[in-house]
Amino acid sequence: MVVAVVGIAAVSAVMVPARHDLSVATSALVLVVPVVAGVAVGGLPAGLVAVGTGFLAYDLLFIPPYDTLSVGRAQNWVALAVYVVVMLVVARVVVFLQRARADARRQADATRRLYVLSDLLIGEKPAGELLAQVVGTVQEAFGPRWVTALLPTGAPGGGEALAVAATAGQPLTDDELAALAPVPGRTASVRPEGTGGHESVVRVALTARGRPVGMLAMASGPLRPDEWELLQTYANHAALALERSQLREQAVRAELLEEVDRLRDAMMGAVSHDLRTPLASVKTAVTTLQRSGADLTPADRRELLDLIEEQSDTLDRLVDNLLDMTRIQSGTLELRRDITPVADVVDGALRTSAVPNGPAVRVDLPADLPPVDVDQLLMERVLANLVENAARYSPEGQPVEITATVVDGDGDGDRVDLAVVDHGPGVPAADRERVFQMFNRVSGGGRAGLGLAIAKAFVEAHGEAVRVDDAPGGGARFVFTMPVAALPAEDGLAEPRPAEPSVPLAGRAGGI
Repeated sequence: MVVAVVGIAAVSAVMVPARHDLSVATSALVLVVPVVAGVAVGGLPAGLVAVGTGFLAYDLLFIPPYDTLSVGRAQNWVALAVYVVVMLVVARVVVFLQRARADARRQADATRRLYVLSDLLIGEKPAGELLAQVVGTVQEAFGPRWVTALLPTGAPGGGEALAVAATAGQPLTDDELAALAPVPGRTASVRPEGTGGHESVVRVALTARGRPVGMLAMASGPLRPDEWELLQTYANHAALALERSQLREQAVRAELLEEVDRLRDAMMGAVSHDLRTPLASVKTAVTTLQRSGADLTPADRRELLDLIEEQSDTLDRLVDNLLDMTRIQSGTLELRRDITPVADVVDGALRTSAVPNGPAVRVDLPADLPPVDVDQLLMERVLANLVENAARYSPEGQPVEITATVVDGDGDGDRVDLAVVDHGPGVPAADRERVFQMFNRVSGGGRAGLGLAIAKAFVEAHGEAVRVDDAPGGGARFVFTMPVAALPAEDGLAEPRPAEPSVPLAGRAGGI
């Protein structure tokens, strides 16, 4: 309005000195400019004021007799009438174009937001993040004081309880939260409920395939019919995206339960298989001792008692492995790191290992091997499991070999590679990842069970790695890394002692 009045005054001031040389029509055309500017800035009300102001300026200043409201000749009346009609039409056209431009912008914004919500339908976002984006989109589109998304809590007694899952805008008061409780018998209303003044609480049900999955609510002023349609479109998109997210979570839970069932069945099968052999041996030995009486020689009795002791140790190692796997799966595994000579890890592993037919284990450790920073008991279990695994597949007369080398860590500290080598059938390249999975028998000689899986878990708990590759001369070479301990120069830790070149392992198979 101010733009129009100031513009008419400025244009008139410029034209008045030359009005004797200007025609009546020319003056009218020039006065159109500030009217159009006023309408463009202030809308139709400003346009009407501009038309009235322009009419007065045109009549007083540019239609003879000047400086009076007298019009005089009939052609001047015609000019005034044409001026008024043209200005009104121009103002109306400009206002229409402005509204059309504003509607086009709103449609573009609505289309963009719908595209964002449609993109949620094919995304992999969790429900919480999805709902946060939905309420943010509604807040941006309608500008309410607050907007919130509510989901059923699954509480007993009809499932009517709703809880706030995401909110945008100002926080809701306790009274507003209480007012959002659904009406008994239905999930939500699709009509606004007045809360006083010019603001209403708008509640829209989120339904997918006729099933309620939540509710969208916002504190807003009156909505136009097109805004209602847009809001319900947003709600429909949000409901579909939410349902898809919930179905995906249910599918993940179902897959997890299936995997748990599979592992449980596999564990039961493996444990049953591994328990049967030592239990059968113990049962046979005990039965023979009970029934034979004095028929057994002292040497036979000693052999049976040794068998019972060995198979009892086998059962003990089986239980230890099961407990270890339980600790790994429950997340209760804790490391107790200490500076440890590698030779101590090897000696401890060999003391607790048992292999079939008692093959020898050849140990070759460098005399200057640095100590490592590990949980000694866990690393002993790793090495013991690898040794027992290697001994089961090592040909008769071929010893299992244990070697160690120091490897440069490329700025991440040095490592000690501890390797266990057998000369059995080896492990094909395609199976070298799966061989460390629980109960996964692969083509490489049927290597499987808990032992390798536990070894991998214990090594990775230290932030290290275990792998298997081809052994020189054939067979499998299992290698795991241990970090070299950082020792101050004045540390008095004794040098690790070299291991004996060959250590025989007695006893029968016992690990998994």
